[in-house]
Amino acid sequence: MGVNLSKVSKKAGKYQYQLMIMRHANAKGAGPEGDISREISDKGLKQAKKVGKALAVASLIPDQIICSGATRARQTTERMLKYFGDKPKVEMRQSLYAGGMQSILDEMSHVRAKTRRLMIVGHEPTVSVTSQWLANPESDPALLNILNLGLSTASVVIFGSDRPFDQWQVRDGILVAVLTPKDCE
Repeated sequence: MGVNLSKVSKKAGKYQYQLMIMRHANAKGAGPEGDISREISDKGLKQAKKVGKALAVASLIPDQIICSGATRARQTTERMLKYFGDKPKVEMRQSLYAGGMQSILDEMSHVRAKTRRLMIVGHEPTVSVTSQWLANPESDPALLNILNLGLSTASVVIFGSDRPFDQWQVRDGILVAVLTPKDCE
């Protein structure tokens, strides 16, 4: 593996709440029904499998997943659920498809305090922009620089905080890791 996932898990475990923001896996080109119905490609299936398996092995299985209603995001989530088992509660939200950063912040504001690990599966540029805004400037500078480049498909940004998700504000998340599918090999 490119990144030591046990160290990532240990670092994330120092925080009561962990947020994982993920860009959907690689998708095929637009079909007759348009962008929203794009399916993940064979490469995307492999990416979602790698990431799901790595997160499960590292004991970073979410309690709840909020996923865009776009086909490629749903398929990414479904593929990862094969490794997560029955634990995560999954909700689909059409607002995450085109709602921008505010849609992610709105979803976070409605998460119950008993949810300790939340995953949001969405799209570029929203996932990168939101991650940049949530990242505490005292986080690891190398990780902050990665966020500025934008997220490649199936990448996951992991944040930690001791505040419940409904209390997070801009710059509240300590950046724990930015994982790509290659990091999960």
